[in-house]
Amino acid sequence: MGPFGSGVDGFEDTARVAYGGKAIYGARVGILMLEARFPRILGDMGNGETWPFPVLYKVAPGASPRRVVCDRAQGLLAEFLAAADELVRLGADGITTTCGFLSLYQRQIAAHVGVPVATSSLMQIPFIERVLPPGNRVGVLTISAASLTGEHLRAAGAEPATPVVGTDDGSEFTRVIINDEERLDVAAAERDILAAGDTLVASHQGIGAVLLECTNMVPYARALSERLHLPVFSIYTFVTWFHSGLVPRDFRHPASARCEWRAR
Repeated sequence: MGPFGSGVDGFEDTARVAYGGKAIYGARVGILMLEARFPRILGDMGNGETWPFPVLYKVAPGASPRRVVCDRAQGLLAEFLAAADELVRLGADGITTTCGFLSLYQRQIAAHVGVPVATSSLMQIPFIERVLPPGNRVGVLTISAASLTGEHLRAAGAEPATPVVGTDDGSEFTRVIINDEERLDVAAAERDILAAGDTLVASHQGIGAVLLECTNMVPYARALSERLHLPVFSIYTFVTWFHSGLVPRDFRHPASARCEWRAR
């Protein structure tokens, strides 16, 4: 019997039949990218080496950081829908994005592509608050507190009154990302994020965990957690969870084993 031929007595060995239907295999998560040239260091979701699994990328033309963050991504829905379609055609089984402000498009993208969609790390807020001790709540760090509205939070399923602090007043991080500059002082960016974290816990009582709205803040999550002595959640925690559902770990359950299974 050949590897994909007939089995015993002419019956097909279905355990050795392969089926297609995708252009690319092994990459289950498709990432909608902003059109930007700023540095994406390790930890940034736009850096392919960040992920412990393969991902697919597609840039939405015209989706600059400033347009998406400061102008509410107005006029860009068609571009994001077309890019999401392309990712699904290529083989993505789930879609996410590189900007937390795209929570505004969660319903539209999910309805359009017909696969699970996780547009924004903000969508984690309700779950995180359920696991915190009574009296504790989530605080959000964002690239622009001036632009993050209650509408963004509601679209993510979060309370509009969720505490929010931005890096708007910092010297490096927000300026470089929003202006799409090609040079980033990483140490200065980290100082901006740590300072915003300090402000968050000092100005709001009961902060039990921090949620990073901005996907570009992930490289600094460990330093922030150590500074504040709090859990820090981000698009990285969200998408790794998301992926674990799209591709559950294979424990070789005996019901699907091809031979006798015994615990050792």
